[in-house]
Amino acid sequence: MAFPPLVAPAPALPDGERERAARQIRLPEIGEDGQRRLFAARVCVIGAGGLGSPVLLYLASAGIGTICIVDDDVVDTSNLQRQVIFGVDDVGRPKGHVAAERIRSLSPHTTVIRAHERLTAENAGRMLAGYDIVIDGSDTFDTRYAVADACDALGVPLVWGSVLRFDAQATVFWSRPPTGTPVRLRDVFPTAPPPEDVPSCADAGVLGALCGQLGAILAAEAVKLVCGIGDPVVGRMLVIDALSARTREVRLVPASRASDAHHETVTIRSIRPDELEDLGDALLLDVREEHEFLAGSIPGARSLPLGRLRADPTAVEADRRIVVFCQTGPRARAAASVLRAAHPHAEILLLDGSYAAWSRTRDTTGAA
Repeated sequence: MAFPPLVAPAPALPDGERERAARQIRLPEIGEDGQRRLFAARVCVIGAGGLGSPVLLYLASAGIGTICIVDDDVVDTSNLQRQVIFGVDDVGRPKGHVAAERIRSLSPHTTVIRAHERLTAENAGRMLAGYDIVIDGSDTFDTRYAVADACDALGVPLVWGSVLRFDAQATVFWSRPPTGTPVRLRDVFPTAPPPEDVPSCADAGVLGALCGQLGAILAAEAVKLVCGIGDPVVGRMLVIDALSARTREVRLVPASRASDAHHETVTIRSIRPDELEDLGDALLLDVREEHEFLAGSIPGARSLPLGRLRADPTAVEADRRIVVFCQTGPRARAAASVLRAAHPHAEILLLDGSYAAWSRTRDTTGAA
């Protein structure tokens, strides 16, 4: 769905900007009018890490006039594998300071605002007020939900991305779009999972090049919104599986949208392992990796790793109950959300505690 331009054009471009952005201005969809809109835009980026680094570089190169960097961390050696805005000599320096230097070297006319404080639910509204777009590259659920709630209250579009291992997702949440139906983070993911249930990049790993790929997509979405061009990913989620080099999209169906003309959306609920026997011919879906499945699974379960499910959610038929499980729960919750978006009227169940809990009830040893 196309939207009108989010930002009015600046009166004029600064000296040298036409030459610097000449190849972008040559695009008929952007032109000088669009370039002046970009120069007038105010964009706030949450986090200067794996996603924030490429986002900041491409926003600056695009000619965004004002960029705010929210990050209170310092550069660590382990960041350099994916946080491409930093170099070896930057280790130990504040990320926001280094990122600001790089932005100014790419786009001297860009105003850079550094917010060297941790964003919380209490200060998010204050920190994000006055920006046209917020791009979330943070890495904790507390921050993500604080950002989303503040954007919802402000009516600001939230360009949102997530990456882990070889999987990535991108969408735009917007509580007050000029046209179409609002979709918010809490519509799709009402509550955050417990932090201990979700592996971090430090625990599970992440492909550095995928961070760059996703960051470029998020920056492009911001440019499209500012200029009012193309079809932003509002109401749909772009899903990238780097291992298979496949990109799919999933329609987002808010959990709170209970019905349409004929059907009701069925919400996701949890069941205990001892309730499995009462479900009859339900599909048991194991979304762990294949080697985990081969090491031990619930009898009769079907193996479909989360990455493959994200790449093709229609691979699962929704003609019966679906019970989703992984090892301890995080991947199953992600899989259930993907399935709900693809099959809004299916009955999707989460196995409480997943395979680890089921194994304990049978006194067997599951996959590590």
